[in-house]
Amino acid sequence: MSTRYALAAAALASTLAISPAIATAAPPAPESPAPAPSAPAPAAKHQLTGYWQNFVNNAKPLKVSDISPAYDIVALAFANADPAKPGAVTFGVDPKLSEALGGYTDADLKADIAAQKAAGRTFVLSVGGELGNVDLGSETNVANFVDSVGKILTEFGLDGLDIDLEHGLNVPNTASAIRQLRDRAGDGFRLTMAPQTLDVQPGGRYLELIEQVKDLITVVHTQYYNSGSMNGCDGGVHSQGSVDFITAQACTLLKTLRPDQVSLGLPASPSAAGSGYVDPPVITAALDCLTSATNCGQYKPERGHPELSGVMTWSINWDATSGDAFSKPVRAHLDSLP
Repeated sequence: MSTRYALAAAALASTLAISPAIATAAPPAPESPAPAPSAPAPAAKHQLTGYWQNFVNNAKPLKVSDISPAYDIVALAFANADPAKPGAVTFGVDPKLSEALGGYTDADLKADIAAQKAAGRTFVLSVGGELGNVDLGSETNVANFVDSVGKILTEFGLDGLDIDLEHGLNVPNTASAIRQLRDRAGDGFRLTMAPQTLDVQPGGRYLELIEQVKDLITVVHTQYYNSGSMNGCDGGVHSQGSVDFITAQACTLLKTLRPDQVSLGLPASPSAAGSGYVDPPVITAALDCLTSATNCGQYKPERGHPELSGVMTWSINWDATSGDAFSKPVRAHLDSLP
């Protein structure tokens, strides 16, 4: 999700190119009312989610206390696989990040999270990322995962989990792990997901996972970047970088989830992803199209979904590097939506 993964992103864009067989246009499917499962939701109607980088690259290193107030949900990226215990993960301030910030410690991070939560911000632990492999292939591994994540959530005072597993997703075992964590955490548990575009195409593995745990989902923010062309629910094939690429794919999730469970994932700057960056006006047009059926491209939904959750970005650090050039206009537009 960052320039740390630029080579992998380029390879992903190549492998995701739609074949002629897949690209054959299907008749547009009518939008059906989304189910209404009961799930916890953050207080803000239209949310801005961002990933905080717990590592050092060319983006600006940040303490959690220095995150822009524009963000409602912060995903801590990332928990690391525990080499000593299959399925388990570990988390703490990366040593290089600590050094870059003049000695930022786990205790400092915990204090910052507590202060930010008191101000109404939500924090989730992100598991995965382009280079993050977590093996949930057995019941023992699932138990290790649940135990380790549960302890981290408690230790750092976090609200829940972000699933960003991009390798070998075991759907039933991941669903089981999520439900076990929810049972431990209680009603305040937050669940977010950051699937790649291919994985939420019809038949995609994340779409299958979403179906199994949609009653627990806070928000799903598909990564509309580092992608090849994708089928839209309008039967067309759309290239990344356009309003239609975003809106004609988001409508697939809107048939499965409530609008307040659907968000749009975009890079904060051209340096933040291998491909797929769009200027904020493209994002705000997509928001208008999906919430009120205005400012659309070729695809126009049958109706607007004013309850749409909002926007996610990779990453908060890349946004800060550009002087908040992403979050300022996007936040302002989210606040202007009904």
